[in-house]
Amino acid sequence: MKRQRARTDPASPGGELQLFKARFFRALAHPTRIRMLEILVRGGRTVQELQAALALDQPIVSQQLAVLRNQHVVTARKEGVSVRYTLQDPLVGDLLDVARRIFNNHLAGTRGLLRELRREVRR
Repeated sequence: MKRQRARTDPASPGGELQLFKARFFRALAHPTRIRMLEILVRGGRTVQELQAALALDQPIVSQQLAVLRNQHVVTARKEGVSVRYTLQDPLVGDLLDVARRIFNNHLAGTRGLLRELRREVRR
């Protein structure tokens, strides 16, 4: 029996909201974009500053910023010949902090499992 993929129907109750949430989290779902947000939490940066901080080429940085901009996670402001990017909502920093605590809880459990595995191997 073939399983069908669940689809969110925008016409269904909550469908449009769920799509909005999924798009937002999808915009965050890339290691480079997460690192960019961690940098932008500390204040606005130009593409060149992000490029230097991430040690990435300009087209890659610009492409990833476009994803964040399209989902309204960051805003861009022209400053002379440069464009400065900032978080649209400072609560993104809080979201990253909560995620860090969740990851820490998961990793703490993993460390315990690794210790247990090492003890088991020694027996």
